[in-house]
Amino acid sequence: MIRMNQAHKEQIEKIIEAMECSKNFKCYKSGFTDICKVKDIGHDSVFECLGEYSYGCEFREYFGHSYYCKCLLRVYLAKELKI
Repeated sequence: MIRMNQAHKEQIEKIIEAMECSKNFKCYKSGFTDICKVKDIGHDSVFECLGEYSYGCEFREYFGHSYYCKCLLRVYLAKELKI
């Protein structure tokens, strides 16, 4: 599991409580070892999806020539914990 402070743990729990995930928060349950790869594109709430792991994800949206991640949990992890 990724090391994080209590404030991060509490924020992650709040995010999970506020959303639904068709994958049943597989990333969280794996200690964030089973997680999709994303690339920061300079937007506050969207990252570019990389790799095949995100296939079939309800938070993945196609725009232009790329797929983008709009998962609140994944965006938080990338922005705050750099994972």
